[in-house]
Formats: sequence, C-alpha cells, structure tokens
Amino acid sequence: MKTLIIALFFSLYSLSSLAQSEDGLVKWYSIKEAQDLNKTQPKPLLIDVYTDWCGWCKHMMKTTYSNPNIANYINTFFYAVKFNAETKDTIEYNGKIYKPTSTAPKTPHELAIKFLGNSLSYPSTIFVANNYEFNLLSQGYLEDKKIEPLLIYTVENVYKTTPYEIFAEQFNRTFYDTNFVKTHPKTYSLKEIEKMQKKKQKKILVNITSNFCNSCKVQSATTLKDTMIANYINKHFYLMDFNAESNDTLVFKGEKYFKTQINGYPLNTFALKVTNNRLQFPTIAVLDDKEVHLDALGPFLSPGALLPILKFYAEDKYKTISWPDYIKAYNEQKK
Repeated sequence: MKTLIIALFFSLYSLSSLAQSEDGLVKWYSIKEAQDLNKTQPKPLLIDVYTDWCGWCKHMMKTTYSNPNIANYINTFFYAVKFNAETKDTIEYNGKIYKPTSTAPKTPHELAIKFLGNSLSYPSTIFVANNYEFNLLSQGYLEDKKIEPLLIYTVENVYKTTPYEIFAEQFNRTFYDTNFVKTHPKTYSLKEIEKMQKKKQKKILVNITSNFCNSCKVQSATTLKDTMIANYINKHFYLMDFNAESNDTLVFKGEKYFKTQINGYPLNTFALKVTNNRLQFPTIAVLDDKEVHLDALGPFLSPGALLPILKFYAEDKYKTISWPDYIKAYNEQKK
C-alpha cells in the first residue's frame, strides 16, 4: 500500500536524511540510552528483541526497518532499542537489574525471559508506553502492514480504551479491506444544526479529527459507520464532523472561534471550546440540546465501546445515575 504511514508525517521530515545500514534506517539506542532520553523527553519505547543467529531478525532490518516511512515514524515518535536476547551484559531496566543466565553461548538473558516469558521466539517486538506501565508484545516477523497498526496503537494512546485485536481489525478495514458493510451517518454543519434545533431538538455530537491522526481516520471510517452506531446517531443526535486544523471561523453561542497556535501547533479554538479544553485525538464532544458541554469521548472508541456511552446521554441516564453504575448494569443485561 501506499504505506499507511502514509502521509504520516508528513513531509515535515526529510527522508533523505536517513542513511541505510545493516540496521535499516531506524536510529537505534541501547536500553540505557533510551531510558535516559525518556526521562527528559518521554516517548514510547520500541524494543527489537533479536539474536545474532536469527535470519528473520536480519530480514526485518533489511525490509520493514529499511522502509523510509516506517523508519521515519519510529525515529520521530519512539526510542527504538535493539536488544540482543543472548547478551552477556548486566542491564538495568525500569529500576531493576537483569543478568545473563549463563556464560554459555545461545542462552537467554534474564531480561529476555522477562520480556518473552517461556516463548523465546525471535524476532520479538515490544511496545512500551506510559512510563513502562503499558507493554504490548508482538512475536515474529513484522512486515509493513503488520507493524503499522501496532505503531499507531501505541503512539496515539488507543491502548487506553481498546484491546489491540479490535483496533487492528478496524485499522485493516480502514486501509486495506474496505469492502465491509457500513452505513454513513448524516453529518451537518454547525449552522445547519442550529437551524434544525429550532424545529426538532436533539443532542449534538462533534467528531473532532486532524490530518495527522491515523486513529481518527479509523474511528471515522469504521466506528461511526458501523450500521448500529450510525442508525442510533441518526435517530438521537445531530452529528458534526470537525477537523481541528480547519481554517474556518465559526460563530458558536455568540462567540467567534478560529485557527491559532495552541501549544505550538495551529488548531481551531472551536475544538477546545466544545471539548471543554479536553482535546485529544480523536475526540467526540457530546453537547446537550442547548449546546451545553456534557462530555469529551476519547481517544479511539470501537462500536462496542461507543454504543453504551451514546445511550447513556441520549436516554438522559446521566441525569439520574453515575457512569460506573450505568455501565455495570448495561454489561449485566448483555450477559
């Protein structure tokens, strides 16, 4: 494919600056270097667990890690670590000391056992985020198509809301298998919504995306086009799609909102207003029929996760019951 990471990033980074080597185009760090850098500028870690005799490990360096788009994404958003699973070095990782299990060749290091357990398979790739609290292990050779969703899942915090298997399926439907059954929800401009509110009042959803957000593309292409979700939205809400990088000036509740620099990045202030300054990507802002902020839903949500939230607000349950009590009862009814 047009490698997803695609447009990732975007012409902001020059591919010509990447130099090909036996380690591909990725900038690799030692475990110590990555941890030291993470203290001053936090980023997820990508740990490539390999051995000197592993042919598929070398092949992954020559293919996946030599893809300029993949490498550029990793170099920008991760600290990438090459870890020899059979090293004889003593290593400190996340405050603990790990040593070789033997002086004999081809014996696993204690840290390799921590990472891989009893499944000592190479190559293995570990994605570490949120100050070492989140770890996702993927074993075996990762071609471009397989590593893309893993990278996005980690960088864009999808792991906070969605199991990886569900996101990977939705990701595949967005960029590869696009022929799944879908229903397009009706979308309206802000002016159209305000005009329709005078005839029939409904609560409002604002689907906030950006050009640089890949999980936004996935949520818009799959979750919001899931037939059950789309039909429920069409019945109970007015839906507005809004790109947070929009150049448009919007008038909302008597005030003007426009594009400006926010934390060093050009974003439209309307996105901050409707999320009550809780903007992340993606976010679905929920407003009541008087255009009052109720919630900001994000990051990525699957259809199964989004539906009960929509019902919680559409059916005014939020007025009489807490969300934890509501979702507990909702899940009990599903059993």
